[in-house]
Amino acid sequence: MASSKRDQLIDTAIALFYRDGFHATGIDRILAESGVAKMTLYKHFKSKDELIEAALQKRLEPSRQRMAWALDNLSPKAAIFAVFDGLHALIHDGEFFGCAFVNAAAEFHDREHPIHCVAASHKANAERHFRIALERLEVAEPERLARQLQYLMEGAITMAHMQGPGDQALEAKDAAAILLRAAGA
Repeated sequence: MASSKRDQLIDTAIALFYRDGFHATGIDRILAESGVAKMTLYKHFKSKDELIEAALQKRLEPSRQRMAWALDNLSPKAAIFAVFDGLHALIHDGEFFGCAFVNAAAEFHDREHPIHCVAASHKANAERHFRIALERLEVAEPERLARQLQYLMEGAITMAHMQGPGDQALEAKDAAAILLRAAGA
């Protein structure tokens, strides 16, 4: 449950944006479903874009925290595999509509747009997570292998969105294990 009117707006907004799209979801709908007054919205956010940015930031924070925790508390291999396990849980946790960050980047395609930048930062964080774990494993070309692992992750997300929830993330995890073995990890 939201702890403030601001949180209430953000929580309602991200749920609607994720399900129905960023451009398709209007401010009036967010206000109606959140029960928050328009004046309160504009007290916290200057524009709908600012609300979208805040909603995406809130959505990405748990992922950043889980990845940081995994790097601090698990072996490098386990930290890599934890991403795929977490993705599997996400795909099967309620309604799944693909990646909110890819959806945002698709609707705000200008790479300089602040919303696109927030989405891109989420993807950069995933690649960074893989790269750090791979550097700890001392594999050759950790940057390249990190991108390959991210391609597996992104492919699993896309296919789960297209086909419906299944074992896409676990199958991607199996492919990741093969890549790691091939890299000598």
